[in-house]
Amino acid sequence: MRLAVDQIRIPCVVMRGGTSRGAFFHRDDLPADPALRDAVLVAAMGSGNPLQVDGIGGGNPLTSKVAIVSTSKRPDADLDYLFAQVNVERAYVDTKPNCGNMLAAVGPYALEAGLIEARAPRTTLRIYNVNTDAVIEATVETPGGVPTYAGDCRIDGVNGTGSPVRLNFTASEGAVTGMLLPTGRAKDIIDGIEVSVIDYAVPVMFVRAEDVGLAGDETPALLNANRPLFERLEGLRLEAGRRAGLGDVSGSVLPKVAVVSKPDHEGSVRSRYFTPTTAHESYPVTGGLCLAVASCLPGTVVSEITSRRVQGTGVTGIEHPVGMLEIEIALSRKGANHSPISSASLVRTARRIFDGFVYVPRQVMEAVTAPVPNGLIHRAA
Repeated sequence: MRLAVDQIRIPCVVMRGGTSRGAFFHRDDLPADPALRDAVLVAAMGSGNPLQVDGIGGGNPLTSKVAIVSTSKRPDADLDYLFAQVNVERAYVDTKPNCGNMLAAVGPYALEAGLIEARAPRTTLRIYNVNTDAVIEATVETPGGVPTYAGDCRIDGVNGTGSPVRLNFTASEGAVTGMLLPTGRAKDIIDGIEVSVIDYAVPVMFVRAEDVGLAGDETPALLNANRPLFERLEGLRLEAGRRAGLGDVSGSVLPKVAVVSKPDHEGSVRSRYFTPTTAHESYPVTGGLCLAVASCLPGTVVSEITSRRVQGTGVTGIEHPVGMLEIEIALSRKGANHSPISSASLVRTARRIFDGFVYVPRQVMEAVTAPVPNGLIHRAA
């Protein structure tokens, strides 16, 4: 096969993790220089175009994600995982946030890539999240020492069923800000509205739906059409970010935003999540973890409307646009920031969709001031 010399091919695997989909790369297959790496990711995903027509992105934040994986040199971890949110409409890569849905596919990806040896009937991996400096435990079903994607586990927001991947989070308080309550309070008043800023796995600003003119059961499409709502939420978010010690967050996706209301069905709380420039189609793992933890903290706007608060060990059910996300919480430990959270866990599914090479124009590599790789990248996917 003769390849065009004006493109560089890079081994890539496309996987669904939970309710997200993205490109998985081995760290050694990408440039070490962050600026050059980000330029490659923008080109690979086709960002800068709302359809991402010139790349493999799906034209939505939930399908414009990247996982960079490698074996870890840390004594407490098997793998390193760096998450990158590749902006759809702008040529921009953000590695400040985290994605728990993509995390669900890290274990299966690494096992099939031979980065770690599988054990039967299941394999437990310790994954170091580079974004948040936390180690998460993932348990993958590996009957016969081989990962499997088939199973009867169903998660809302994904068609069909699959093999369960259990994610267990511990010591995830202050993932970004260093504090479970980054403003120093369980509740703040911004522009006359009560909000709670909680940082567990990801910092989120929670606000009651009724306080911003919502019923709480709106569809993502209806929310996305409500531009005055986004302007209102953004004003609150900017001030919440400042109070949380994040500075000017106008160019950042953190803190995220969630509106909460009393549940309609069998859940503990109903919520709508914002990325923050669009409404989430379902609910993210990290945001769900943060909400579940917030429901256990006295005085937060979440705990005040939660129908069933966890006592000891229990499940917080989050009603979202396409169903329910269940987070199992274990209390009792007084950990970081006097947190009462011992652990938070949930089950996701994942699936390998495609593997091969993604092609990036060589001029993208040469446009960034950094060493340019010679020839093509041939490492096996």
